[in-house]
Amino acid sequence: MRERVFRELGLEEVNPGAGVGGREGWLEPKGPELVSTSPVDGTPLARIRQASGEDYQQVMARAGEAFEKWRMTPAPVRGQVVREIGQALRDHKEALGALVSLEMGKILPEGEGEVQEMIDVADYAVGLSRQLYGLTMASERPFHRLYEQWHPLGPIGVITAFNFPVAVWSWNAFIAAVCGDVVVWKPSSKTPLCALAVMNLIAPVVESHGLQGVFNLVIGSGREVGQTMIEDRRLPLISATGSCEMGRRVGRAVAARLGRSLLELGGNNAVVVARDADLDLAVRAVLFGAVGTAGQRCTSTRRLIIHTSVKEPFLAKLKKAYGQLKIGDPLEEGVLVGPLVDGEAVEKMMEALKRAEAEGGRVLHGGRRLDLEGLENGFYVQPAIVQAPAGLPVMGEETFAPILYVVEYDDFREAIEIHNSVDQGLSSSLFTNSLLLAEEFLSPRGSDCGLANVNVGTSGAEIGGAFGGEKDTGGGRESGSDAWKGYMRRQTNTINWGQELPLAQGIRFGAD
Repeated sequence: MRERVFRELGLEEVNPGAGVGGREGWLEPKGPELVSTSPVDGTPLARIRQASGEDYQQVMARAGEAFEKWRMTPAPVRGQVVREIGQALRDHKEALGALVSLEMGKILPEGEGEVQEMIDVADYAVGLSRQLYGLTMASERPFHRLYEQWHPLGPIGVITAFNFPVAVWSWNAFIAAVCGDVVVWKPSSKTPLCALAVMNLIAPVVESHGLQGVFNLVIGSGREVGQTMIEDRRLPLISATGSCEMGRRVGRAVAARLGRSLLELGGNNAVVVARDADLDLAVRAVLFGAVGTAGQRCTSTRRLIIHTSVKEPFLAKLKKAYGQLKIGDPLEEGVLVGPLVDGEAVEKMMEALKRAEAEGGRVLHGGRRLDLEGLENGFYVQPAIVQAPAGLPVMGEETFAPILYVVEYDDFREAIEIHNSVDQGLSSSLFTNSLLLAEEFLSPRGSDCGLANVNVGTSGAEIGGAFGGEKDTGGGRESGSDAWKGYMRRQTNTINWGQELPLAQGIRFGAD
């Protein structure tokens, strides 16, 4: 499969890690070599020549030139380009989805689902290209028109994480593109091939429209390329996905130059199960939320806050479901849990479990490293369920692994307090058949997260809603709703079509 996928996606043994779009747009980067390793079996997939600081400057120069033309291209025409890119992704969905599984480790249905998400965002962006609306306001002055319009912001810097190596780029790139921005993409060094494959797939579209410099790629170290990007005044917006620690560094650097940050950072997401909940429905949601993508989603379910009266029957169902999970090669049919991304992720999971036990928690299920036949060099673990007292210190931190902490509650207000006690605020969920509890959970004194669901799990947001969280999650919003406004600059316009010059607020200045 690897050979077929690599051939279809145009990946060679040594790949250039800097380009400005189109097959002729690749540079000859001067940075050190990076080896992409598959977490499936620990084997090297390919070598990439990373970009140097000098390469980054070349890409930025071309991006700036491209912006001058792209921002004056009518928005519906920009949407047509994105539509063609969406079609290219449709044509190669299977191959790109397989590469996501090979390089990142998520199971094949999730890999293909990630590409489908890109396609969906492309469709959404095409429609959006005809709906970049401004408002018309009533002026207090006679013979005056007052309105607002939205203009392209400029070159946009996009820094993506390994767990969604292609979809998150599309959230930013397709929306930014129809808004008239050009994009400079720095992908995770753990999944560089996915980024290269995307650039190869969109190359024919870029070439056919003469758009080199609109979609740009720079693969490089955080020190030489990443830090340069976040300090670069030519990038008025940095959209960064990653850990809270990374987000703080990005936020400080961008704020120091008075730029904009769109931060999608850590999640510590909880499902609250009320005493009247449909337990079978909740079990299915918690299972996918906690073990899907091997717990490596920012929206993964990390805490289960459950009413004391239903805890035991719920856990019996959940442990049975955990015991039936097929763990292994993510490309194999029927496998539900693939590997963690690398050995460091495995070590962090084991350390978190040791801390949990030392702090008063108790492992109820799983939590072991796995050595699977034929995949001994992969990074496999058994998803863990941990009984935890409220306030367990390690539970307040995000461990990017399949660990589910279980906390009991007796009163619903207590459940909300436990839920909101962590620093992160991304996704949340309540399972109940009570209208009153549902409304309270969604009220101002309920969930403090950017995403709040009732009888739906924490993971698997649709692209039509704005995605993002509060508190240490960063406050950014991507994808749907009015998230497009973050990629544009608002301009308020006043036109005087009369012969007088009245001042606002009735001010009189000078002689009549």
